[in-house]
Amino acid sequence: MANLLPMAPKDLVFRVDANPEPLGDAERQAVLDNPVFGTVFTDHMVDICWSEKGGWHRPRVQPYGPIPLDPAASVLHYGQEIFEGMKAYRHADGSIWTFRPDQNALRLQNSARRMALPELPTDYFLQSLRELVAVDGKWVPEAPETSLYLRPFMFAKEAFLGVRPAKKVAFYVIACPVGPYFGGDVAPVSIWLSTQYTRAGKGGTGAAKTGGNYAASLLAQTEASDNGCQQVLFLDSIEGKYLEELGGMNIVLVRNDNTLVTPLSDTILSGITRDSVLALAEDRGYRVERRAVSIDEWREGYESGEIVEAFACGTAATVVPIGQLKGPDFTIGSADAPAGEVTVSLRQELVDIQYGRVEDRHDWMVRLDS
Repeated sequence: MANLLPMAPKDLVFRVDANPEPLGDAERQAVLDNPVFGTVFTDHMVDICWSEKGGWHRPRVQPYGPIPLDPAASVLHYGQEIFEGMKAYRHADGSIWTFRPDQNALRLQNSARRMALPELPTDYFLQSLRELVAVDGKWVPEAPETSLYLRPFMFAKEAFLGVRPAKKVAFYVIACPVGPYFGGDVAPVSIWLSTQYTRAGKGGTGAAKTGGNYAASLLAQTEASDNGCQQVLFLDSIEGKYLEELGGMNIVLVRNDNTLVTPLSDTILSGITRDSVLALAEDRGYRVERRAVSIDEWREGYESGEIVEAFACGTAATVVPIGQLKGPDFTIGSADAPAGEVTVSLRQELVDIQYGRVEDRHDWMVRLDS
């Protein structure tokens, strides 16, 4: 049995202000027929305020649009901000579901704790998704490999130029219809190994989903593009030899002894998609290792034939095969390499669960429209 979202918390009753100028049916359908990631947003958004004195208050669904912000707002000067990423899926019977939202709520709380922001209660988080889908459910597309991407985010809005945690914070949820993150069919991608830049350091914010981590990856991502790669892989900041994560995804290596290996570090974001894929692998009898993984282990394992596949995973792209890793002085794999059988099979099972095509043995799916 899949889970149903709890009813609205008694102390958090949402006000709904309908958008007086929603996108027309024909225009909306044109977007749903050809969704481009992160470009066209639904008619509404969720807005909840927090203050040191009042706690969480004034929950509402309101027309999507610009957010009024004082030029002295703390987020603009000190980067006190976090976010999440998740999807809503249209099942064959028309119902709308999401995947493991309790884990997104927990990760948002962990990120908030690290960034000295208030922790949004899980039931508030879940209800915000229900409220947005209640008014914008028609934006959830039906075509294969499409979904409604949900972006909850929180930032410090207090107008104060002092280095301390803000006393006023805003939480929003926006949404946009999306197709495959890399476009087209699921094909192996090429990854660039950054040896000049690091994403996060020990004791830093690497395990939090905060914008600064992604900003730190952009220059390296440009370097990757210049070298014909779609993504960049970072190494640890201390020894410069252990795999961390990609600019926005976790990485998994597949060995020829039915073992899946993924880097583990307090500087890596905990991946909900990664953990789910690894759980499916364990269901099949694969052994899973979460530990430090060096770039030499990958390179030597590929050369010896012990490492036979590699893939990246995350909410936006789900599971993406890695065909080639390019570094300044070496290359692993080939840009023309086919997707690995284990990678493709695990990805298919995960996607089938998300779209309601196979049994949800772990009770991961949560219905949003009931």
